[in-house]
Amino acid sequence: MEILNVILLLFIVACALAVAVTKNTLSAVIIFMAQGLVLSVVWILLRSPDLAITEAAVGAGVSSILLFAALKKIHAIDAKEEKEDGR
Repeated sequence: MEILNVILLLFIVACALAVAVTKNTLSAVIIFMAQGLVLSVVWILLRSPDLAITEAAVGAGVSSILLFAALKKIHAIDAKEEKEDGR
């Protein structure tokens, strides 16, 4: 069980560092979602299911949807797809 705690902690720190250094906002949102899901697992391991549900719903769910909607609104997602298509 101790090894799992260390692995989860390292994953959370790695996600935080990856979000800090990435320049692609879409990648940062996806990494942020993964970090939120792992944080909800950590809250379950700490025997706090109410915080785990809140983290999964708000941290990984609602926040990610809002960030994707904002990226779509500013055309950050469409611009990348057009560059890949060669337009």
